Amino acid sequence: MTIQIDPVARQHWSLDDISWHAIRRDAVARTEAWFYLLASASLMESATDLYTENLIDFFADDQEVTWWLENYWLPEELQHGRALRRYVEVAWPEFDWEPARRRFVAEFRPFCDTALEPSRSLEMASRCVVETGTASYYRTLSRASPDPVLGTLTRRIAEDEVRHYKHFYRYFRKYQYREAPSRTAVLPALWRRLRMTGGEDSYIVLKHVYNARHPGKPFDIGVYRRVRRECRALLHDHFPHEMSVRMLLKPLDLGRRTQRMTLPVIAAVARRVVP
Repeated sequence: MTIQIDPVARQHWSLDDISWHAIRRDAVARTEAWFYLLASASLMESATDLYTENLIDFFADDQEVTWWLENYWLPEELQHGRALRRYVEVAWPEFDWEPARRRFVAEFRPFCDTALEPSRSLEMASRCVVETGTASYYRTLSRASPDPVLGTLTRRIAEDEVRHYKHFYRYFRKYQYREAPSRTAVLPALWRRLRMTGGEDSYIVLKHVYNARHPGKPFDIGVYRRVRRECRALLHDHFPHEMSVRMLLKPLDLGRRTQRMTLPVIAAVARRVVP
């Protein structure tokens, strides 16, 4: 199956809307954690098409879902990659982005064939977790950014991801009505996807960013954890806990009392979406 992208699909913003000339390179370039956060995100977003085909195949007979995935979700995700790449190349012009992307894709491609959830409702619930993570990530970057241009860019991306979440949640409700999964089935699906956050894909992308930044230096689990700690320290105070928790809980359709009881646990788990 070849994914066809509608070139005239309406997007909510374009690269022309960003004031690239006003980037305050001095505000971000000296902080290595910003480089890892943005370069890794640019590579990951640029690889969205690698795993989109499996998702579209899974919903092949649902024209509403596949049309939205092909014509809106995928083009917007790829635009995120292009925009982040452009920012990285302005802020860190010494970073050779394209070779790093090729090496990353070569290693990451086999991981894109991972199994989907056993039912469409559970897969949509799982996608809600992914969009919760990306929306929270970019909202955090926007809040923490010392550069107004980066703040605007990541805010626009976060808004896209929140909108994507709303679509996936609507499709979850659609299939929930048809398949009637129990709450005890939805919760493990959410947890399985949440556990993947900061997993193999995170290690792979950071490895290729680090190797391009420090050619010849070894990259191992110790380096990975150190860089992650530095990134967490930079972002910790800016994470949108309330938004993230609300988004994670929504597919469970919990009552108010249960939500109050569950909130502290979910808030702690939600921190996993911070890099």
